[in-house]
Amino acid sequence: MAPKAGSKMTREEELLLEGFNKNVSTKSSALFYGNAFIVSAIPVWLYWRVHTVDVAAYAIMFVIGTLVSTWLLAFAYKNTKHVLKHKLAIKREAAVTKEITKKLADDKKISKKKDERILWKKNEVAEYEATTFSIFYNNSLFLAIVIFASFYVLNGASPTVNYGLSIGSASGLIALLSTGTKS
Repeated sequence: MAPKAGSKMTREEELLLEGFNKNVSTKSSALFYGNAFIVSAIPVWLYWRVHTVDVAAYAIMFVIGTLVSTWLLAFAYKNTKHVLKHKLAIKREAAVTKEITKKLADDKKISKKKDERILWKKNEVAEYEATTFSIFYNNSLFLAIVIFASFYVLNGASPTVNYGLSIGSASGLIALLSTGTKS
């Protein structure tokens, strides 16, 4: 049922809608871009030390590859977090409800506040777990694909082609896989 014009939403309704919002907070966005930049820069070390590529000669390629990969990884983090957050919220609901009920067992008057606090805590726990798992999962998959593509698939290619295709395919595949709705 749609709310009537001019009626205010309750705090519980606002929290519920906020949970389905795909936008991430500034804090999460900074965390995602920071992590994505670090993980995207790791292959530069791989090409410098293992493949013996001169960093100064290929600096522009490394900078462009790292920035594009950073954006694609951050995009994948956001998508994966959004999908996982709702699944985790459902799984953690019973434990969070039990914990909040135990904390507020003494106060009989605050049943409305208790429901609001349960919803807020459930969203907080689900957001934290979804964020950490999204970063871990996407970083692991990205680095595995980069190493596999770099050493096995593109082994005989020139350093420019090897770096471009391995970074591009890894970050592109991660971004593509993150758009799926099933996991």
